[in-house]
Amino acid sequence: MNAAAEKRSEHASPDIREQALAARAAGAVIAALSTAAKRDALDAMADALAAQSKEILAANAHDVEAAEAKGLAAAMIDRLRLDAARLAGIVHALREIAALPDPVGQVTRREQRPNGLAIERVRIPLGLIAMIYEARPNVTADAAALCFHAGNAVLLRGGSEAIHSNRAIAAALHAALRAHGLPEAAVTLVEDLRRETVMQLLQLTDIVDLAIPRGGVGLIRFVAEHARVPVIKHYQGVCHLYVDARADLDLALRLAIDGKTTRPSACNALETLLVHKDIAPAFLPRVAQALRTRNVELRGDVVSRTLVLDMKPATEDDYAAEYLDLILAVRVVDDLDAAIAHIRRHGSDHTEVIATRDEAAADKFVHALRSAVVLVNASSRFSDGGELGLGAEIGISTTRLHAYGPMGAESLTIERYVVRGDGQIRHAESARI
Repeated sequence: MNAAAEKRSEHASPDIREQALAARAAGAVIAALSTAAKRDALDAMADALAAQSKEILAANAHDVEAAEAKGLAAAMIDRLRLDAARLAGIVHALREIAALPDPVGQVTRREQRPNGLAIERVRIPLGLIAMIYEARPNVTADAAALCFHAGNAVLLRGGSEAIHSNRAIAAALHAALRAHGLPEAAVTLVEDLRRETVMQLLQLTDIVDLAIPRGGVGLIRFVAEHARVPVIKHYQGVCHLYVDARADLDLALRLAIDGKTTRPSACNALETLLVHKDIAPAFLPRVAQALRTRNVELRGDVVSRTLVLDMKPATEDDYAAEYLDLILAVRVVDDLDAAIAHIRRHGSDHTEVIATRDEAAADKFVHALRSAVVLVNASSRFSDGGELGLGAEIGISTTRLHAYGPMGAESLTIERYVVRGDGQIRHAESARI
């Protein structure tokens, strides 16, 4: 065995099937925990992350340095990077998750049938979740906590660019689990980073209940194309702000600045600005000046460029792009219907925003679009599990399955029927004994 092979062998993970089986067994233990026991463990996980913050940030600095040396895109490096504030945010998210209502065992519907049967629909854990993601070391903690709160085990397969960060975070979570006498396998970090290992994981239909990919289009397509287990996709965030004819222009300006510039690498950042033709002459020069001072590059259609002379021309590809950068596509539209048609053509069903004081226009915008999150007079940056009261999110589903939009703990459960009777039978002949 050569030196490179020895190094790979030294860090090789156990067989992925064995890891998955161990995680599934651990999941049965977690599913049986009381709400109080889960909250205590989650609070301990948050405490462990805070206590080991120095080690986690040092590991992350190692990953960021390596990523910069490899020339990874600025958006990916931003998603990879942790600092004291971001780590504190992760700790806070875990405490918020711990304080949320327990979804497991919730009765979502109850009715009595004419024959006396009592029918309940009750939430239960999904089972074993496979989380496959790039960069974003926060996902390691967020996914672990959300799955745990919902009574599930999780397999965490992060990218090579975040391996040291993920190991440090997982080590803290495992310390908390051990302290509570719980199996570490409930939060399993898959350290075998080979692509073939992911492919094997995605074939485990008898063990894995759901796969959730988070990352670039390439990763998501790879998972969707190779998976035999169910997949909920977190696709591109081609998010729009439409400024209506009856918009408050000061409000719309704030939405544009916040949506584009506060964290352009986020999937809920604005990528396209649509402006009604009647207010474009008053609004576009203002927003262009404000964004220009924040180093945003604008790419617009012919009408937009007559109003903002230094704006670059936009192509049709620009209107379908998820830039994840300080670039914004701009188009002047004739009316609300034209804005809706543009979003239907170029959008990714992620997040759309309308700025308007016309309630009828707002209602039409909301009902005409089927995107996972639609906001009226609020920033696209609120399309986030933490901001919407979920504590954190495991992703923003753009797949119309049992979960759509930001996914919290409740989205990691399913409803089943519990039927209570008193000897009822369906066919009369069954009564003959």
